[in-house]
Amino acid sequence: MADSDIETAVARALEDAPDRNFTETVDLAINLRDLDLNEPSNRVDESVVLPSGTGQETQIVVIAEGETAVRAEEAADQVLSEDDVADLEDDEAKDLADETDFFIAEEAMMQDIARHLGTILGPRGKMPDPLAPDDDVVETVNRLKNTVQIRSGDRRTFHTRVGAEDMSAEEIADNIDVILRRLHADLEKGPQNIDGVFVKTTMGPSVEVV
Repeated sequence: MADSDIETAVARALEDAPDRNFTETVDLAINLRDLDLNEPSNRVDESVVLPSGTGQETQIVVIAEGETAVRAEEAADQVLSEDDVADLEDDEAKDLADETDFFIAEEAMMQDIARHLGTILGPRGKMPDPLAPDDDVVETVNRLKNTVQIRSGDRRTFHTRVGAEDMSAEEIADNIDVILRRLHADLEKGPQNIDGVFVKTTMGPSVEVV
């Protein structure tokens, strides 16, 4: 359960959000300090499963053949074969990459996917999650539907979504708590490497969390 201060900050961000005719995303901004982000090993690059979900549709593409492809149809937004991947034009591949949150691919296909799509998916941080022969593709898709990427690159400030404004403050606070705990565990100096954390809706003002 999240700290009450986090929930209070989220509640204020939701209250301060202007009325819109669409459901806004709730985003978290994290400022880092005392880290040389020119050194790749110091950068944040994590997949985090949110306990309350993202509150948004997450687009997932599975690249698979045979029974795995058939099962993936139950859960994924799109299923591609190895031939489908090979036939993609550059513009089609770029559009697919931009529209998709996560790719999943059978392990045996990873090398070919890297050859065909590596230059497009790699820089976007969207190379597929490999699916081992004994992995359940439906379970993997469902887990990724509640997953966000937290990725700093070489920037001191980075953002990730933590929910949607129609979720409760408690649900969003629980999501934030999981992200902060992961960062505290992974950063070299833990909480000391975090300069500030802010929460806001897409169009609303930011509220300091910690």
